[in-house]
Amino acid sequence: MSDDCIFCSIVDGDIPARTVAETDDVLAFLDANPLARGHTLVIPKAHHEHVGDLPADLSGAIFDVVAELTPRVQAAVDADAANVGINDGTAAGQEVPHVHVHIVPRFEGDGGAPIHAVAGERPDLDDDELDAIAETLRE
Repeated sequence: MSDDCIFCSIVDGDIPARTVAETDDVLAFLDANPLARGHTLVIPKAHHEHVGDLPADLSGAIFDVVAELTPRVQAAVDADAANVGINDGTAAGQEVPHVHVHIVPRFEGDGGAPIHAVAGERPDLDDDELDAIAETLRE
């Protein structure tokens, strides 16, 4: 745990939360500053700042809860769909330095945008650049 992490304080019970699901390793609760009715956060109980810091079994446990909870969140608020996403690092908009998955219910005509809109203008990449990135990722 991290002494100065708000999510660790929620896990420890020092800060109240509206818990909606819990396992030995994962906690899910309603976002205190929701983007939509039912906006839920799913976090590992152990403090990990970035997705790449997560052990494989913990990432699996987190996404097991996300997969089980997403349709329940949608049903609870009669949503038409949901965005599921992670802001990994401050440049990506991560405000709390503790891995967390957002489940954001979406409604027809809500004025929101698809997740594709978060990155701004799309880059113009040629085949050589795409091949180079793919090769780097395979290494």
